[in-house]
Amino acid sequence: MKLIHTADWHIGRVLHSESFLESQSYVLDQILAYIKEHDVDALLVAGDIYDRSIPPSEAISLLNGFINRLSALNVPIIMITGNHDGAQRLSFASKQLQSSGVHIMGDLHDINQPVVLQKDDIKVNVYGIPYADPERVRDVFDCEVKDFDQAHTYLVEQVKTAYNSEETNVLMSHCFVDGAETSESEKTLSIGGSDRVSFEPMLDFDYVALGHLHSPQRRGAEHIRYSGSILKYSFSEANQKKGVTLLEFDENGLVKHQHLALKPLRDLRVIEGLLDTLIEQGKTDPQSDDYLSVTITDQTALLDPLGKLRVVYPNVLHLEKTLLTQAMGKAPSREALNRGEEHMIQDFYKQVTGNDMTDQQSDIIQNALKTLHKLEA
Repeated sequence: MKLIHTADWHIGRVLHSESFLESQSYVLDQILAYIKEHDVDALLVAGDIYDRSIPPSEAISLLNGFINRLSALNVPIIMITGNHDGAQRLSFASKQLQSSGVHIMGDLHDINQPVVLQKDDIKVNVYGIPYADPERVRDVFDCEVKDFDQAHTYLVEQVKTAYNSEETNVLMSHCFVDGAETSESEKTLSIGGSDRVSFEPMLDFDYVALGHLHSPQRRGAEHIRYSGSILKYSFSEANQKKGVTLLEFDENGLVKHQHLALKPLRDLRVIEGLLDTLIEQGKTDPQSDDYLSVTITDQTALLDPLGKLRVVYPNVLHLEKTLLTQAMGKAPSREALNRGEEHMIQDFYKQVTGNDMTDQQSDIIQNALKTLHKLEA
């Protein structure tokens, strides 16, 4: 039996006012292609299907179209809700959808009721723990849990009281396992690190399909894994290798897991250099349509660097400029700052007019700066 573990789709995500819907559709097509290529028997999505609890209509349409095409392949999908999802909204009509192979686990009352997958002599029980904060766990189960770790451990133990340890059991959970690698795009679950949970209570499962953290990684044991997000959702993820995890089970449990890479429509990259050098590079860059964060290392004033860059790199989303004084690693003196201001104005003037300032113009600038500094003092 083959399953694909994925998570953190964040359908409807926007970065620097740029919608990712087209890119998300592009990689969801690849997931469908992998399902066909590897003859996959079920798809596991470990939370954060949408990017926010009330998703835009375009995001809903994209998910709806994906599920329709998946259903046409007779491949069930098993989803748990994440911290970005609205559990009640995403779980609408979930009981009725089960007969169509769409299993949405968003209700804590149902965590001990698995989705049973059967293929020949292979049986896999899939349990799901949707995202829940300690307050929610206390409210549902009338128990005493003080933090995320105690709440998650309590939920895992509830599942383990119901499962048969002699069978193959998969746990899906949307949580932050302590010590795992993080990214800037992951929404903090709580303040001060109290959102971390322990991996030890999950060791007894044959596989643990985690969601929430965007970097593909194992945590605590080889079979406790984050598949990672399907796209790079912040520039801190620029070096991550996005994909899904292909799982294979036999009668005795997990046989192997494999990372299947996803190729984005436009990559998310960070580049750095002198403005003129980057512009020349962009003229021949085969990936010039990528989403970029650009750091310009010029130490002089520049006229409309973003506009110039977007001629060759149309999808520059973020631009910053390093200054000589920052590179020196120390604060400039007042004298150095004054001198730097004058030079910046001279550089700007030359870029606008194509000519150097005359001595008379330089005197005017010097007098204006002195007056401003006196007023400032």
